[in-house]
Amino acid sequence: MRRALPCLPHAARPSRRSATILVAIAAAALLAGCAKRDSITVGSVPDDYRTNHPIIVSEQDEVLDLPVGLSEYGMTRVHRVAVDGYVANYDRGAGAVISIMVPANSANAASASSAAYEIAGYMQRKGIPAGSIVTVPYDAGAPDRTAPIRLVHGRMKAHVGQCGRWPDDVLKTRENKHYANFGCAYQNNLAAQLANPSDLLGPRASTEIDAANRGVAIDDYQSRETEWAPVTQY
Repeated sequence: MRRALPCLPHAARPSRRSATILVAIAAAALLAGCAKRDSITVGSVPDDYRTNHPIIVSEQDEVLDLPVGLSEYGMTRVHRVAVDGYVANYDRGAGAVISIMVPANSANAASASSAAYEIAGYMQRKGIPAGSIVTVPYDAGAPDRTAPIRLVHGRMKAHVGQCGRWPDDVLKTRENKHYANFGCAYQNNLAAQLANPSDLLGPRASTEIDAANRGVAIDDYQSRETEWAPVTQY
């Protein structure tokens, strides 16, 4: 006589649907592990103003515009003062070519040409070699207007990128980080004060000592007779 097997409750019996769902979930988890993910490392975002606004040393144009009136034939006193300052910043050792750009197709083309000729001669008298001065015309494109004479030469300069970037709200400070424009003006002022931008690339060689001045300083130090006495009154 066969004994009847006890019937399991409906909730205790495994169903084929549940098994299928478990297999699908496991397969999805395996495929997710092979997926390509873009990870963001917050620590790699620079927050130093020297990194966000670095001082760059590169060759840039040194430009000076000299206005010329319709009736000003020749170099004026204003031109002379401006050219003196321009020549003072010219590095004669570098031998850069100074281009005197004279406007053409402008109302003051004749007077500008006369002034440019005298400016070239004045710079030669200031020590600029004649081979380093070139006079070239440029199209002003305004026959009814005056255009300036432009002096241009390349020189090594320290500079920073454009300031004034405000991509985010500066009041959002929950990340405790500097805003994008922080330190840009400071870096620009520091770059403008550098007399020799090469100082940022490496130290200079030691200069010769002033033996006479050093001897005077040592004699003055050795000849002094000073007696030290402790202070007893407070």
